[in-house]
Amino acid sequence: MPDHARSQNPAVQAQLDRLWSLSPGADVLGLERITTLLSRLGNPHNALPPVFHVAGTNGKGSTCAFLRAAIEASGRSVHVYSSPHLVRFNERIRIAGRLIDDSSLATILDEVLGQAEGIGASFFEVTTAAAFLCFARNPADAAIIEVGLGGRLDATNVLPPPAVCGIAALGIDHEAFLGRSLTGIAREKAGIAKRGTPLVTMDYSRTLRVAIGAMADAADARVLARGEAWFSRADARGVTYEDGYGTLRLPRPALSGVHQARNLALAVAMLRHQKAVMLPQYALKAAATGAHWPARMQRLATGPLTNLLPEGSECWLDGAHNPSAAVPIAQAMANWRKEGPSALVLGMLANKEAEPVLAKLASMVDLVVTVPVPDHACHPPEALAAQVRAMGCDSLAAADPAAALSQIAARFDRPVRTLIAGSLYLAGQVLASNAEEPQ
Repeated sequence: MPDHARSQNPAVQAQLDRLWSLSPGADVLGLERITTLLSRLGNPHNALPPVFHVAGTNGKGSTCAFLRAAIEASGRSVHVYSSPHLVRFNERIRIAGRLIDDSSLATILDEVLGQAEGIGASFFEVTTAAAFLCFARNPADAAIIEVGLGGRLDATNVLPPPAVCGIAALGIDHEAFLGRSLTGIAREKAGIAKRGTPLVTMDYSRTLRVAIGAMADAADARVLARGEAWFSRADARGVTYEDGYGTLRLPRPALSGVHQARNLALAVAMLRHQKAVMLPQYALKAAATGAHWPARMQRLATGPLTNLLPEGSECWLDGAHNPSAAVPIAQAMANWRKEGPSALVLGMLANKEAEPVLAKLASMVDLVVTVPVPDHACHPPEALAAQVRAMGCDSLAAADPAAALSQIAARFDRPVRTLIAGSLYLAGQVLASNAEEPQ
């Protein structure tokens, strides 16, 4: 799916335009093109600091945020490669704790694109090569690399054995590339396993555990699963984590949602079961309160967009775009209708199944307002609204999030709690409109 990246910096935009002329940005799985491109660049992926490689359908970004918070709390520096961006392309590449600046980004893209001629490299492959080149040229104590799509054939999987690999929650997404079999998806995610590298995972069904174990065995990697090698439980006061090294009592995660306790525990398990970057306990505890990951049950601040709602309202933002991502969001919204007026603003890409997401979220609120996803093929708002009404829920269609919030304000004459969800691309538009660009 093309990311339609735009930049207000002319030098960066020139390189993004060049990228589109070289590659339409399509998701093309396989390691041949990225391997060739990195070879032309001097194989920078072989010169990275200790790598934390994270896959998963949902929760991998939050897990990366917890990893980063822990490593930085210890006083160390860390590179981070993640996707997609929300507002600015720069968000994908964080060098030693800071987003890449426009000048450096324009220069590195120019260099990588110059070496990509004739390869047919995709948007993500060029971006991955640019990130690896930046990371190899700048010192840091660690690098956190988020898988883009799948794992086995993802462009990031050219990495030599990392310090540790992790797999977050599994679910069905990107069916055109990964299929609809959870077992097959588990195998693809476990394809990041490397010889001698710990593979830390969540607890899955027996069938998925067997699939992941087979991939790990083939790679000569050891699986360290929740419920077997490590344990965690959450309560109102925090998270208790336990493994063979002892027990830790962690604060409640600052990231909202009951599922974040599990993502925090996964990050801690990854840190505790590798030897390249040893952290003190206080840094592991600091990860809980220090992590920030935009558009994941993020409460929006007062701004141009949220000011459209009645005074005293709450407006939340989440990029939930598949059924498994919608489950914890629905749990977080469980009592919304009991506590006062509530609404959902939803926009979804055309390649995502809307009905399963609507089935989990629409009944949680008093009103659903559907919107388009800017610059992307998406479900028509009127069609989505009709689906919602067919479920017996109240729904309207709007031209954009601002119009949606205005409609919600017109419907309710008192504070209303609203969630905007359905796509990370929509979330990016919302953050930009509310002057909350990720830093």
